[in-house]
Amino acid sequence: MEIKEFTTKAEMLQSYSILTQVYPSLVLADYERELDAMIPHNYGQIAIFDGDRCVGLSGFWIGTKLWCGKYLEADNVVVDPEYRSKGIGKLLFDYLEEKAKEEKCGLLGLDSYTGNFKAHKFFYNQGYEPRGFHFINVL
Repeated sequence: MEIKEFTTKAEMLQSYSILTQVYPSLVLADYERELDAMIPHNYGQIAIFDGDRCVGLSGFWIGTKLWCGKYLEADNVVVDPEYRSKGIGKLLFDYLEEKAKEEKCGLLGLDSYTGNFKAHKFFYNQGYEPRGFHFINVL
C-alpha cells in the first residue's frame, strides 16, 4: 500500500472513481468545478493505493475557528468495500493525525452521518468522541 497526499487538481482527479462509490451521481465535470472552488481554501486529499487502484481516500481542510483554534477536518472519508477491515481507515487517520500535528493544529475532527454506525464504531476506536451536532438547512 502506498499513501499519497494530493494538493493539485490533477492529482485529486485520480480519486474520482472511489468517490463515486459514496456519490454515485457525481459527474466528473462537477467534481472538477468543485475542486477549483475548494483547493484555494486549504483543501487537500490523502489517498491510499494498492498498485494503481485507489482503495482509500480522505479529503481534509485546514482552518481556524474561535472555539477550537487551528484544526484539521477530515472530509469524505471512503474505503473501497473490498478493502474494509484491512487497516486502510487506520492508515488514513494515522496520516491525518500526523498532518494535523505538523500543521500545529489543536484539533482533528470530522462529520459523520447519524446512521453510519460502522463508521462511528471505527471513530470511537480511534479515540474520537462526539462533541455536538452539525445542523444544516438545505436551501
